[in-house]
Amino acid sequence: MRQAIGIVPQDTVLFNDTVEYNIAYGKPGATRAEVEEAAASAHIHNFISSTPKGYATMVGERGLKLSGGEKQRVAIARTLLKNPPILIFDEATSALDSANERAIQAELQSVARNKTTLVIAHRLSTVVDAHEILVMDTGRIVERGNHTALLAAQGRYAQMWALQQQSSD
Repeated sequence: MRQAIGIVPQDTVLFNDTVEYNIAYGKPGATRAEVEEAAASAHIHNFISSTPKGYATMVGERGLKLSGGEKQRVAIARTLLKNPPILIFDEATSALDSANERAIQAELQSVARNKTTLVIAHRLSTVVDAHEILVMDTGRIVERGNHTALLAAQGRYAQMWALQQQSSD
């Protein structure tokens, strides 16, 4: 079952080892080229390459030597490398700046084709293209539908969307 699921949590678990090891953990036996391809897809390859030790850079205990966004991109690369049929993204881009978030969202949409994908998000821009969105309030599903239908319903989702659009302007 674990092999069929790839999870990118909000709080990424990294090992006190190299960047390469932490990415390759998603697919034991992965080649360096596969690791680099996954890193490029997660928009972290250029950062890794710019460090003095590159992929041999130690990340520190729980990824202490990386920023929150860098840790999330390593976790995304790990999951992209694993390439499982079921993907779970729990606030997977919450620590990223807007430019990196948009670029990675496009990559994640591409990877999610023909896979079961669950996206947990407070930032509604990350779920706009979902086939079905479940809106929860205090642990209960209060609305469901796609982005267009939920906006037309003028319910809780539409209110949250309007608030987030105002704050991004």
